[in-house]
Amino acid sequence: MNVVKIFYKDDCPMCPMAKRLKDSLLKQKVMVSEYNVETAEGLAEATFHGVMALPTIIIEDDNENELSGWRGTVPRVEEVINAVRGS
Repeated sequence: MNVVKIFYKDDCPMCPMAKRLKDSLLKQKVMVSEYNVETAEGLAEATFHGVMALPTIIIEDDNENELSGWRGTVPRVEEVINAVRGS
């Protein structure tokens, strides 16, 4: 099952849009993990993925291979759902 990872920071001006995206995806039964890059866990995960812009949204497969991603921007819900479901 593919998972969506959302990276954010509390004072990021576009990050509230990413959090709303998360809520919309959860309503569509999409598995979402979120990471605050100001925490040790969030920073470690962001470093692993080479996150340099916020918000960053990444779709991964079961083996942590990146299938799709958006850096510094927030995609439409439909774009993410299509990417997660392989459409």
